[in-house]
Amino acid sequence: MEPSLYPAPLGLNAIDEPMELEIEIEDPESVSIATDGIEITLEPERAQPEDHDANLAEFVDDRELASIASDLIEDFETDQSSRKEWVDTYVDGLKLLGMKYEERTEPWPGACGVFYPLLSEAAVRFQAESIMETFPASGPVKTQIVGKLTKEKEEAAERVKEDMNWRLTEQMPEYRPEHEKMLWSLALAGSAFKKVYYDPSLGRQVSMFIPAEDIVVPYGASDLRSSPRITQIMRKTKNEVKKLQHAGLWRDIDLGEPAGYLDDIERRKAEEQGMSATMDDRYRILEMCVDLDLAGFEDSDKNGPTGIALPYIVTIDKGTNNVLAIRRNWYADDPLKLKRMHYTHYIYIPGFGFYGFGLIHLVGGFAKSGTSLIRQLVDAGTLSNLPGGLKSRGLRVKGDDTPIAPGEFRDVDVPSGSIRDNILPLPYKEPSQVLYMLLQTIVEEGRRFAATADMQISDLSANTPVGTTLAVLERTLKVMSAVQARLHYSMRQEFKLLASIIRD
Repeated sequence: MEPSLYPAPLGLNAIDEPMELEIEIEDPESVSIATDGIEITLEPERAQPEDHDANLAEFVDDRELASIASDLIEDFETDQSSRKEWVDTYVDGLKLLGMKYEERTEPWPGACGVFYPLLSEAAVRFQAESIMETFPASGPVKTQIVGKLTKEKEEAAERVKEDMNWRLTEQMPEYRPEHEKMLWSLALAGSAFKKVYYDPSLGRQVSMFIPAEDIVVPYGASDLRSSPRITQIMRKTKNEVKKLQHAGLWRDIDLGEPAGYLDDIERRKAEEQGMSATMDDRYRILEMCVDLDLAGFEDSDKNGPTGIALPYIVTIDKGTNNVLAIRRNWYADDPLKLKRMHYTHYIYIPGFGFYGFGLIHLVGGFAKSGTSLIRQLVDAGTLSNLPGGLKSRGLRVKGDDTPIAPGEFRDVDVPSGSIRDNILPLPYKEPSQVLYMLLQTIVEEGRRFAATADMQISDLSANTPVGTTLAVLERTLKVMSAVQARLHYSMRQEFKLLASIIRD
């Protein structure tokens, strides 16, 4: 190389000696040039997936994926800690359902362990009334024509109605069972969710129930659409994970063995069903709807990158912190790149924050008081029928460790005096009428608050005006009608998501 033909850059001495230039090509897609201690590496541009719905985790560097997973899991744990009081209240309330008899050893072994079924009664009634209201035999979908009414619109609306009802009642056999489970959980927890998505293994749309404890949002979020982060906790078996990896939906990486994590709500639910759950042999997967400024896929305009975070769905294995998938969460033809919704939030009674109030929060105190009172009444009856007391040391009764059966006489050795002088029964009383009246009052108030009070229509006179009877009915059903209205609103949002998937 002739130095005079290549002048040195400004600030550097002229090249006096020829340079030896070494070019090494190890990878046809990457070129490295080294000379005199200077190394220049020419990296190819990052490959861009052609499919809008592709798994972007396959095109992102492993170090960047690890950083994304670490940040998102830290955010998730912060979100979980912010709702700890809600979880504690829910866990304590599940015990009051009374699905399992409690074996008590205090104040004595065999003491009454019954629960007053106020919560269960209210939840069963709500579920029974709501399923008939929201899912009639002909199907739950009704259509509404917007704009001028024409014959063509009426025929189109009828076709849409028949098609949607056929899908919900025939094509999607899981819809009604999932809907009933949602209603039961909604009444107790105050919030329940439906996830609407396309299932490639079934080749059709599905709408699955997601309990409130499996949807985690940041503190201060008011609804799903405006929440900056939505995390769904999923549990997958080894075989389910392998299927998703084989289908190309998740990265094919080794996740090791499941961590076996089991939270308090899962353990309490298992106990209420009569099962002993100590660990869960499934993978704990986090599916997070978040906004990210993903390197290599930045939002840009004519002036270059804007720095605006875009909506993505990031799937992470909680046990290993491995990112399994990153997918765009907006429509390909949407110029605004708005976040797509996949969840529907059902609310029993709106609360101060994101989660609603359920029967556990509203009448849990009544159920706890009723349980305490009924146990006192039963224990008082037990003590009055089988009383205990004191006897002198010298008194001997054959088989004195067991209660005396009806018609049974036992031999007694009396040291001196009469038997009455050697035995002192403790002054146990019969079950108190005051406690019984208090129990009735608490149960009545709890039922009224839960809107499950029986309508005493039979108490009305035959000469009662029709208007008075209708007013009593309307007032009794007013609270339940408001809850049903919220159900219908949420179902409308759910059906819109189903219709968009069917359309696509």
